[in-house]
Amino acid sequence: MNSTVIQVTRDIIARSKQRREAYVQRMQKQAQHGPNRGSLSCSNMAHTVSVCGDQQRDKVLDFTKINLGIVTAYNDMLSAHQPYETYPELIKEVMSGMGHSAMVAGATPAMCDGVTQGQEGMDISMYSRDLIAQSTAVALSHNTFDCTALLSICDKIAPGQLMGALSFGHLPTSFIPAGPMSSGISNAEKVKARQQHVAGEIDDRELLEKECGAYHSPGTCTFFGTANTNQLVFEAMGLMLPGSAFVPVGSELRHALNIASIKNMVAISGAQGARCTKL
Repeated sequence: MNSTVIQVTRDIIARSKQRREAYVQRMQKQAQHGPNRGSLSCSNMAHTVSVCGDQQRDKVLDFTKINLGIVTAYNDMLSAHQPYETYPELIKEVMSGMGHSAMVAGATPAMCDGVTQGQEGMDISMYSRDLIAQSTAVALSHNTFDCTALLSICDKIAPGQLMGALSFGHLPTSFIPAGPMSSGISNAEKVKARQQHVAGEIDDRELLEKECGAYHSPGTCTFFGTANTNQLVFEAMGLMLPGSAFVPVGSELRHALNIASIKNMVAISGAQGARCTKL
């Protein structure tokens, strides 16, 4: 490894030693309480299960069962996040089939730089990451969950959700990716169209048709930008199933990997305590 990278890493470790130790102690204290909802009052639990059907209510009230909390960044503005519309129901179905339960803990905002670049909305791009982190922490603050499934991909959103989830780092946590959109026109063709537009060789309408040919369906944008590099980093960190990031939206393998991700959450979230590497 590069000597400068090694030295910077050592400096970060030394500088953050006290804060990391305090964080670990806080997480250990949280974990000692056992299932989070075990510390809730009867009134707290009644509110928790008030919208549940009989079967789900029984599972949530049974502290030997796993209750998975979902934090979603679904919206229709981001192609990468639009597929998440159906994920909560799939997660609930799989968890129920295994004798456990799942609930949508909350939702976070998610903005697309592809839409806001060059516009005033871009001014709050990085700010939104902190808001997403806070939203995630607020969602998990109900203390009714044994593990967490985070539904997000793009830059700012996935890091923000991770930052928020770290407030509950004693819980097994996993990101479930949605996958990339299918291939459109090549990057070279897109770049050429932009150059032609600047040169006045094609008009706005012709350029728009080319741009729509590049970004044309649900899923992450098909270039090696921050959404896709996020996926590589999260795989390397062990926060999602290996090899699951770049499987296309709507494919049979994508569906199978989603189910495998949910089942893996159960496997690492045993009633006797989490069996996973702590965040």
